[in-house]
Amino acid sequence: MNESLNDSIYDTNYEDEVCEKDEVVKFGSFAVPVFFSIVITLSLTGNILVLVILALYENLKSLTNIFILNLAISDLVFTIGLPFWAVYHIYGWLFSETLCKIVNFVFFTGFYSSVLFLTSMTVYRYLSVVHPLSDLRAKRFSTRVFLSFLLWVISIGAAMPYLLYSSIVSIHHNGKHSLGCEYETTLLRNISVTQQNVFFLIAFAVIAFCYIKILGKITKARSSTRNRAVKLVFCIVAVFFLGWVPYNVVIFLRILGENLVKPFDDCETSIHLDYAFNVCRLIAFSHCCLNPVFYAFVGVKFRNHLKSMLHRMCICRSPVEEQQIRMQNFSRGSMY
Repeated sequence: MNESLNDSIYDTNYEDEVCEKDEVVKFGSFAVPVFFSIVITLSLTGNILVLVILALYENLKSLTNIFILNLAISDLVFTIGLPFWAVYHIYGWLFSETLCKIVNFVFFTGFYSSVLFLTSMTVYRYLSVVHPLSDLRAKRFSTRVFLSFLLWVISIGAAMPYLLYSSIVSIHHNGKHSLGCEYETTLLRNISVTQQNVFFLIAFAVIAFCYIKILGKITKARSSTRNRAVKLVFCIVAVFFLGWVPYNVVIFLRILGENLVKPFDDCETSIHLDYAFNVCRLIAFSHCCLNPVFYAFVGVKFRNHLKSMLHRMCICRSPVEEQQIRMQNFSRGSMY
């Protein structure tokens, strides 16, 4: 996906006195904390709202609802790390080494789990549309719980190196000294880069295959409910990958520059890539607050639930009415 959190997200490679990048650093130290503050607020509000609506109006009989539940949790886990990185951009790493390890670990657990649950949602949509009678579709609740547990275990395992090998290092820039939170060695960082890129590319290939097959199938059939479900999942997945792909391209080009591959080693080109990197990073990290927006605009049931909840906050229903609504929602399928 990208370089290590510290070398790519919080770039410290500004020691080249021939190519001054002070303006790039100033831009990042201003834009990143401001943007992250907005993303954090929207993500916490939106994803907590999704969890509340699932708890009040939906049931976990639908595998898609389970994926939405886990995806909201993934986005919240991802969001936990953003305040620390916002502070990091302004002051450097001010916290303990233990917290450095934990924040890196939690942050990338959120990222990996988001990719896995988005991919799983797409595969499930593929099975539902292209192979509706397939035995691979999880029908039992215990199977759904096990699947969710397995995906979280994989995510935690993929992020474990950050917990084990992240450390506080000294960073020098234009005669100044600050502390950074990154991998202990370049070898570990390169291994992490390879792992993240392979993970991202495999997920991208699986999702691309599924949607090519889905689009071929739904063009031959007319089902507003099915098409609406496919549309929602497609929007969520598309925005996630459209956000991360430019970021990965810029990271790749910057690596070429660091290895003196022309023309990316040119100072002016390097500065332009650094600006592009800052912008693409902001777009990529905003994914954690966008999913609730798509539920609201594409998911009809989600909008109805939201209206019902707002109405409920203003007008108290009788216990009998509340029970009737809960029973109606329990008998329905997924949230859209």
